Amino acid sequence: MRGNDQQAYDRGTSLFSPDGRIYQVEYAREAVSRGAPSVGIRTEDGVVLAAQSRAASSLMVPESIEKLHKLDTHVGTASAGHVADARQLIDFARRMSQMNRLRYGEPVGVETLTKYVTDHIQENTQRGGTRPYGAALLVAGIDNGGTPRLFGADPSGTPNEWKATVIGGGSADIQALLEEEWHDELTVEEGVELAVKALRAANDELLPGEISVATVTDDDGYVDLTAEEIEAAFDSLGIETDPDEDDEAEDEEAEGEEE
Repeated sequence: MRGNDQQAYDRGTSLFSPDGRIYQVEYAREAVSRGAPSVGIRTEDGVVLAAQSRAASSLMVPESIEKLHKLDTHVGTASAGHVADARQLIDFARRMSQMNRLRYGEPVGVETLTKYVTDHIQENTQRGGTRPYGAALLVAGIDNGGTPRLFGADPSGTPNEWKATVIGGGSADIQALLEEEWHDELTVEEGVELAVKALRAANDELLPGEISVATVTDDDGYVDLTAEEIEAAFDSLGIETDPDEDDEAEDEEAEGEEE
């Protein structure tokens, strides 16, 4: 009986174990930790979202990998974990944002939108016949009055506000770098460079084409950065963006030594 009881706690999405845990929520968090990392950084004049978007195969079209999404003109999101689960949450957030505009005639607040999403996530942890979402989101935007806001939403349905944070794999190294280098006077441009540097902290082989970056500001709203702008951030950090050139230089040097 003890073994069967333990199995029931393990499989049930709405049952607490004797030590106060919901195992399915913990498994959902594990699914998030196995995903590619996404970073959010709040700056003095806006918010930066960045995500690793490396293709699993050379045959995959890079543009089909979407980690950053526009929810409204003033708010965007980054995801980590199961892509299909994240898409459901993103579509839900977009519907709630539009409903708020239709009902009240004004943009939804970033915190309000986050809580709409986390309330929806939490429902799947207390009802039978469902499972928790295996995805986490970063919700970033500008509130009325021009205040930058950044929130995280995890599979338990808990909303937390952050100055800078990461979801997905390699979070320990990335969070450590963010805690060391974030400060109150960061500009958006500096935030972009810090986001690139943070993602490289978990994988120092990342190239500009494998990173997606977006900014949300009071003046321009949600904007996806171009490949050239991301490369410019790499250049500002002094990061080599064309490893093939290094390989060719090493080959030429080796040939010169042989001669």
